Amino acid sequence: MTLPTLLVLGADPPPRLGRLTGRARVLHTDDAGLAALLPAADVLLVWDFRSRAVRDAWPGEGPRPAWVHTASAGVDHLLCPELAASDTVVTNARGIFDEPIAEYVAALVLTSAKDLPRTLELQRDRVWRHRETRRVAGTRACVVGSGPIGRAIARTLKALGVRPALVGRVPGAGVHGPADLDRLIARADWVIAAAPLTGRTRGMFDAHRFGVMQPSAVFVNVGRGELVDESALAEALRRRWIAGAALDTFSTEPLPSDSPLWDLPGLLVSPHMSGDTVGWRDELGAQFVDLFERWTAGRALVNVVDKERGYVPGH
Repeated sequence: MTLPTLLVLGADPPPRLGRLTGRARVLHTDDAGLAALLPAADVLLVWDFRSRAVRDAWPGEGPRPAWVHTASAGVDHLLCPELAASDTVVTNARGIFDEPIAEYVAALVLTSAKDLPRTLELQRDRVWRHRETRRVAGTRACVVGSGPIGRAIARTLKALGVRPALVGRVPGAGVHGPADLDRLIARADWVIAAAPLTGRTRGMFDAHRFGVMQPSAVFVNVGRGELVDESALAEALRRRWIAGAALDTFSTEPLPSDSPLWDLPGLLVSPHMSGDTVGWRDELGAQFVDLFERWTAGRALVNVVDKERGYVPGH
């Protein structure tokens, strides 16, 4: 029996795929070697979610894998017109990051409301300065992105007493449509970006949107860096159009050391870590092995991405 060839576009450490021993021929590659090995692969595992090598290598000559899985929620780093138009099935890591990201957003909200960065600064300076902080209960949040991550964020914030409103591509039960976005962010204390990156969402948080927000609002991005016009956000923070922001993802990653974003007043920078909890790589590996077993058994895959929309449809 001919074993299927699994090509892993790697990162360090590599995935644990012990359950596939004797059931697949596993090859590993980096960005530079992907194009040469791609025609030999039946399945491509994009383990390095930061790599954009698939977009460059896919249009080349030769056969292409029947299935591509990315160990990330977003798929914008690999989708190109040729892949979108092909018969290749694309799946993602939907379900792994929902609760961790929701917890991280809740931590950012509490950190901002309770002025914890200032408390740490004063402690370092040995300064005793009493202050008043904001209550979280009773505030409003607008969560942009109605997929599993956005819904988990809304649930977690609701448990803190926050009144969340979800905004998605299509209005439905408990979900507002894009036409309601400006109205909702205009009265929100917390505006959370958790949408996938598509042609419709790219740059959606621009000067207009930051101008609509109230001066006491805090903006949080745990979606994709390209959702945000970073220059417009910088201007909004400098002019104090909004009270603060927290970014966990950026248009260029790692964020260059000379980026002006590091020094913006009221901006908390974190290195794309909101979904990465202890053991997350093992969860991603186990999820892929489960999908591989479904694939080899001829069963329908789950987490199948609509390649035109750029995300897994449904909730």
